Amino acid sequence: MDYESSLDRAMENVPDIGGDEERLQIPDAEPQKDGAFTRFTNLGEIADVLSRETEHLHRFVQRELGTSGKLEEGRARYNGSFSQTDFDAVVDAYVEEYVLCSECGLPDTRLVREDRTPMLRCDACGAFRPVTKRSSGGQQQQQREAVEEGQTYTVEITGTGRKGDGVAEKGKYTIFVPGAEEGDVVEIYIKNISGNLAFARRD
Repeated sequence: MDYESSLDRAMENVPDIGGDEERLQIPDAEPQKDGAFTRFTNLGEIADVLSRETEHLHRFVQRELGTSGKLEEGRARYNGSFSQTDFDAVVDAYVEEYVLCSECGLPDTRLVREDRTPMLRCDACGAFRPVTKRSSGGQQQQQREAVEEGQTYTVEITGTGRKGDGVAEKGKYTIFVPGAEEGDVVEIYIKNISGNLAFARRD
């Protein structure tokens, strides 16, 4: 087989990758208040769009919101009062950690296990990485860093949320900052906190 034929054959086997993460059309979360609980009525639909197990996304929501819940037939119910913004922010954090490739930024990934370690493998560029929560040096110090409502902090924006908000990490908290872009170092004011998620404005 000559080079041109080999190249044509290889190209036929390449996954149909077009555009960027924008083609990942994730539905907005649909919360429904139920007394002391909040239902996430389309959790299963969102998991399907992300090509991930509903139970996996459900466990992540519980951890990020610092609550407990119950999953039944693609719908989830969580203890506490949560808004669409809360759930959307959790989905953004999940996509960043468990869906998007850290090299090419595309969502064409699979969760696999290699030597008992969960890995995110990209079918678009071939990159792979562990999916355990990543943190920089000084982890113990980070865990001691508290983020409090009504306080101001200086943070570095290290990512971008699905709706264009800047995303920063401080200790165990993921902070969403509208109007900030990746690479910015900004002063922020914490408006409210929900579990491990914080919502801020530029100060």
